[in-house]
Amino acid sequence: MKAEAGNTKKETGKVRIDKYLWSIRVFKTRSQATEAIDKGRVKLKGENIKPSRNVVVGDVYEARTEHKNWTLRVTQLLESRMAYAEAIKYYEDLSPIEEKERINMVAASFQTGKRLSKVGRPTKKNRRELGNFLD
Repeated sequence: MKAEAGNTKKETGKVRIDKYLWSIRVFKTRSQATEAIDKGRVKLKGENIKPSRNVVVGDVYEARTEHKNWTLRVTQLLESRMAYAEAIKYYEDLSPIEEKERINMVAASFQTGKRLSKVGRPTKKNRRELGNFLD
């Protein structure tokens, strides 16, 4: 009977929102997705939802994660987690351009290991210049 129930579930196309957000890789674990929904960080039309809510193709969700504010439109239902390259086909990212630029800037500075200019400790050159100025 369990096999039949599994087939029925795929035929009806019902996927919980916590499972969907986990499977499209917005959250690293399903429990993190559930916790975020419970805390009101995931909204549908500006209103809080429950983790057990079924996803409908065409719904637009707003999700806040630690690093990004997402605005997602569901294009297809996805029940199980898969590679990122495949998972991005199941939603459309409607996040504002400013948010995408901010993420790209943070990601670029993080990956290269470069710090933002005039932030943090002085460089060797700055220290030499300061030493010459004080002498």
